[in-house]
Amino acid sequence: MHQKNNYMIQNRSKISNNFIKSIFVIALLVTTVWVSAQNNRYNEYNTTGWYNYFGTFNINKHWGIHSEFQWRRVDLITNPQQNLLRVGVNYKPSAHVVFRVGYAFAETYSYGETPINAFGKDFSEHRFYEMIQLGHQEGVFEFSHRFMLEQRFIGKYSSANAKSEDGSTYLNRMRYLGRVQLPLKGRQISLKTPYIAVYDEILIGFGKNVNQNVFDQNRLGCLIGYKFNKTFALEGGYINVTQQLGRLVNGKNVFQNNNGIIINATFNFDVSKKSKGG
Repeated sequence: MHQKNNYMIQNRSKISNNFIKSIFVIALLVTTVWVSAQNNRYNEYNTTGWYNYFGTFNINKHWGIHSEFQWRRVDLITNPQQNLLRVGVNYKPSAHVVFRVGYAFAETYSYGETPINAFGKDFSEHRFYEMIQLGHQEGVFEFSHRFMLEQRFIGKYSSANAKSEDGSTYLNRMRYLGRVQLPLKGRQISLKTPYIAVYDEILIGFGKNVNQNVFDQNRLGCLIGYKFNKTFALEGGYINVTQQLGRLVNGKNVFQNNNGIIINATFNFDVSKKSKGG
């Protein structure tokens, strides 16, 4: 009996030692991978300000025109980062579903320590997109989910001496944005209602020209808003954008960590009433 107990104790000790060794090996591997990833990654930081207009012109119950302009700046407002114009046609089969197809034009400037363009030049982008947005309410929380596909034609320069873009690169990108809103008064966001909102959007590149940035961006925002009336709502707060450049610099992946403020002015116009009255 005594020998049996010793055998069991020794066996448990071996199992315990093997378990500890396995945990140590796993921890070592994880640490090695993490250190390797950090050694192959270069981070830079910018302070940004995004100032945005969003406008919807409802033609009737189901159809509408979407418009937006985003004025993106570096050093909060001092220097240009990007101007983005986007338009689209909305189809709304129900109160909680919106389909949209449209076009966007973006002008991206040379900013930061490592510009997005390899030659440190400004560049333009023509973009077509398709979107579906879904919404639902759970108690006092309002949820929305936006799925988007983009076909991007990004201007490029053949050399550092080129004075203007002389070609373009085609890229595909998929996007998902999840957002939750909570009224600070009452149980739903109605007129004259302050609210808070948190959202996160991930942008993933795909296709043969994607290069380094399969992961393209992640955007996290925390906002405080106020719905003044049926036409106008204003919100502002904090935004963090982590963006990976599409090329290696000195053998390293470059990540921009852009933190700053964001202000959104949202308008919702019902032009169907005006057309009936005209």
